[in-house]
Amino acid sequence: MQKRDYYQVLGVGRNASDGEIKKSYRHLALKYHPDRNPGDKQAEEQFKEAAEAYEVLRDPEKRQIYDQFGYEGLQGTGFQGFRGFEDIFSSFSDIFEDFFGGGFRSRTIVRRGADLRYDLKISFLEAAFGRDMEIEIPRFETCAHCNGSGVEPGYEKEICQTCGGRGEVTRSQGFFRISTTCPDCHGAGQIIAHPCTACKGFGRVEETRRIKVKIPPGVSTGMRLKLRGEGELSPNGGPPGDLYVEIFVEPHEFFEREGYDVIYHIPISFAQAALGTALEVPTLNGSEDISIARGTQPGDILRLHGKGIPRLRGLGRGDQIVVFDVRTPINLTKRQKELLQEFARLEHENVNENQNHWSFLGNKNRG
Repeated sequence: MQKRDYYQVLGVGRNASDGEIKKSYRHLALKYHPDRNPGDKQAEEQFKEAAEAYEVLRDPEKRQIYDQFGYEGLQGTGFQGFRGFEDIFSSFSDIFEDFFGGGFRSRTIVRRGADLRYDLKISFLEAAFGRDMEIEIPRFETCAHCNGSGVEPGYEKEICQTCGGRGEVTRSQGFFRISTTCPDCHGAGQIIAHPCTACKGFGRVEETRRIKVKIPPGVSTGMRLKLRGEGELSPNGGPPGDLYVEIFVEPHEFFEREGYDVIYHIPISFAQAALGTALEVPTLNGSEDISIARGTQPGDILRLHGKGIPRLRGLGRGDQIVVFDVRTPINLTKRQKELLQEFARLEHENVNENQNHWSFLGNKNRG
């Protein structure tokens, strides 16, 4: 089934501000919320569709990719939509709290797991061509001894005697009845009298997890890869958080990067620049033969088309730009000096090999 345009789903223009996008989503989420439309499959689908559109358009990075490449462009970011209502409620809890602050409440009270961040250093060539690799992430996993219950095997959770299992306590104050979260069970309605000896009742233990990461070709420093569901587990049965891999590209020995172009400076002699020559230069894919034209000047460039960095999502490659650095000869032999002096006479140029730079500037100023 083909997806509708996200802007059309939310009923906003492509230039809509963040505030307009959020306002439109709030309206649609309230209109199609499952608690207001029990059993209405069409309303459920519209609720999910609006949430997916908002998830993309509220994020500047995803919105830019969507505006440029459409839904297909989002596939390279790891975006997969939502798994269900609980995922939506936990991701946009701030919005639903605004809706259901009194009387009408969200059906879920579970919390989403925390997001994690991992700083990943990769080489210049790995950034250019991509790589599949594994990283090690310390995070909390479900305790195998108690299967995440926090209770020592052979025992069970007990009803909280303070709140009677309700999770809240009520007290009267004049004509008012005020309900607050139970201070003993913290709203769970149950307590752990015999905590698990392995996790101390926490239900989770810290372990190091190996995770496969696919580095796409063309990434650069500052880019962030999102691995959905690879963050911390939820403390109470909600969806896990996400893992964000921050990319840091190490500098290359002689290549520089400018966008998707690769810059390479090659030193050439005065004679090579004046007379022209053929040289071999390195590229990302090996050596390349180039011709240097006669009369090449310092800073002139030669563009090798398609020899640069592969563009994200497979949209071709940048170029390699070869910059010519013409070097002035030093430590000349006697014969070399004679030849250069002869060349200067032919060009009617005044030279004095014994004159240093400072005296030259002084003579120039006096002239």
